[in-house]
Amino acid sequence: MKLHAQDVSVARGGVSVLEGLSFELCAGEALVIRGPNGIGKTTLLRTLAGLQPALKGRVDAPEDSIAYAAHSDGLKTMLSVAENLRFWADVFGTSDISSALESFELTDLQHRLAGSLSAGQKRRLGLARLMVTARSIWILDEPTVSLDKAAVALFAAAVKRHLAHGGSAILATHIELGLEAKVLELSPYKTVAGSAVLSGQDEAFL
Repeated sequence: MKLHAQDVSVARGGVSVLEGLSFELCAGEALVIRGPNGIGKTTLLRTLAGLQPALKGRVDAPEDSIAYAAHSDGLKTMLSVAENLRFWADVFGTSDISSALESFELTDLQHRLAGSLSAGQKRRLGLARLMVTARSIWILDEPTVSLDKAAVALFAAAVKRHLAHGGSAILATHIELGLEAKVLELSPYKTVAGSAVLSGQDEAFL
């Protein structure tokens, strides 16, 4: 499975923020996206995931190969941990949730309502959903938010196993995960218009 971005430009709010991005991600590889807040990391990831169109250029990936995890955990609060995972397993046509429970140390919490979990536990459950998608390309936007050091290690181990089994991952993160990964620094691709947008934003918007 391969993702190929060719001369991609992306926009936020109709304003071009990044332009001229080209890269290729092959099976077993990880790519870490870096850049200051507001530069367009989320916009780029959403474009790579097919959730919004590129302003210019193209992104090619095999059909139904991408799983996207954003800032929201996307949980159904009145379902249990196990029921949330089974729901997503059914959506993606898979069945085994045991590996996801074990990998993120959720087995003892599987009967708890998702709405009763702590922020860190909710994040672990949100990330565990990746493992029931059977998708080969994981696109992850600040995946370690709300995770403590031990949970970050669980997540990093899950990504490493995914890569070892021929999967790939694109991550926007400032946390060192111990991955052998390419790094794509976005600053050289920032547009003049994007610089104006960045300088005019505050942290609440970002």
